[in-house]
Amino acid sequence: MKTKLNNSRYVITFAMLLMLLQACDNNNSEPVNLNIETMTINGEDLNGIESPENISTNPEIVVTFNSDIKPETATESNIKLIQDYDEEEIEIEISVLGPTLTVVPKISLGNGTLYRFQISANLLNLDEQSLTATTRTFTTMGTFSPPGIIAHYTFEGIPDDIQNDFDPLVTGVIDIDYTRSRNENAGLAATFNGTSSIIEIPNGDALMNSNDFTICFWVKTDSEGHLDASGNPKGHFVMGLGAFFGFQYEIFSGYDGSKFAIQYQLADGSTASDDMWFPYDAQDATNGGWQGWDFAKSLSIEQMQGYLKDTWTHITFVHHSDSKKSSLYFNGELMKSYDFNLWPDDDPKKTVTGLKYGGSTPDVVNELALGFIHSRSGIMWDTEPWGDYERPTSNHFRGQLDDIKIYHKPLTPTEIQLIYSSEQ
Repeated sequence: MKTKLNNSRYVITFAMLLMLLQACDNNNSEPVNLNIETMTINGEDLNGIESPENISTNPEIVVTFNSDIKPETATESNIKLIQDYDEEEIEIEISVLGPTLTVVPKISLGNGTLYRFQISANLLNLDEQSLTATTRTFTTMGTFSPPGIIAHYTFEGIPDDIQNDFDPLVTGVIDIDYTRSRNENAGLAATFNGTSSIIEIPNGDALMNSNDFTICFWVKTDSEGHLDASGNPKGHFVMGLGAFFGFQYEIFSGYDGSKFAIQYQLADGSTASDDMWFPYDAQDATNGGWQGWDFAKSLSIEQMQGYLKDTWTHITFVHHSDSKKSSLYFNGELMKSYDFNLWPDDDPKKTVTGLKYGGSTPDVVNELALGFIHSRSGIMWDTEPWGDYERPTSNHFRGQLDDIKIYHKPLTPTEIQLIYSSEQ
């Protein structure tokens, strides 16, 4: 019996000694370094040698570390998602669960764009140990398109907006074919016959009512047989939202120029139209043009026809409300701009605040027409030989349209050039 008691005492003493040694060892252990074990974006490896491509514009980045993260250090000052081409920081949501860090952008990212994901050395674990500053990159899917797009019409066999932001979808489609576009990657384009083809998009005013605005698209005219009632070449009404009561784009019959007509909102809430008129011999305020035209690129007739006659050209119109400036680009290059700050002091258009649809029935209806200057519901110019939809010899558009994109933001010259370069 005495032997059993002694053995029990030895066991208890040994256990207590072992616990004491372990406690001492824990007190003397080194802090755990902070290291990344895995990093993924939508399940793909983001921590390898190769930078992931074709990533969704709504990605989820998950980083797993070897130790628990100190949550208060997981902030946007220490964790960043940066748009590479302009260094814009994308707003992100950050969550921490033990050793796992999850990052999601608050907006949809742009297409075809390189992004940098950065974690600074100020991210700590519970032992106050920092991570070595880390940067990884990835590229989103598709051709380049900045974030914030409102509508995108790709015409891949259907006329609808692929952003699905517009409701209802296209309702009027007359005599449209879908044929090969400018290159293999571009797929198909909408083809208009020059006599009756039209696509009508309801609630078109919602597309343009915005302080800031950009529309860009690819267009190719087809001059063959495009004649008026007298047998002369006729112009192309490429598109129109209630004509100049909204916005319209047309190409002149001689392919020697084109114009946007835009309805602007004034400070008192009323509207007024102005033309982005761009003939081949364009003038600015320094060489005989209007005082508000601050830039105009003068071209020869042959150069202008090289843009507008029977060839694919990328057209962009931009209005920037802060600067009160509108600009026109061909193939990513600035062609003309005007600045409402330079209008006469007594001109109401000096107070322009943005774009606003100003049409009313029965003259025009708030439907964006592709292929004519206004939708079939409007009666404006029905007595004119060039403006009556029912006449095949009116200025119907003959040619192809593709990749119409609309933004309620002013795209920068860099963004416009990148769109053109990635899509040509």
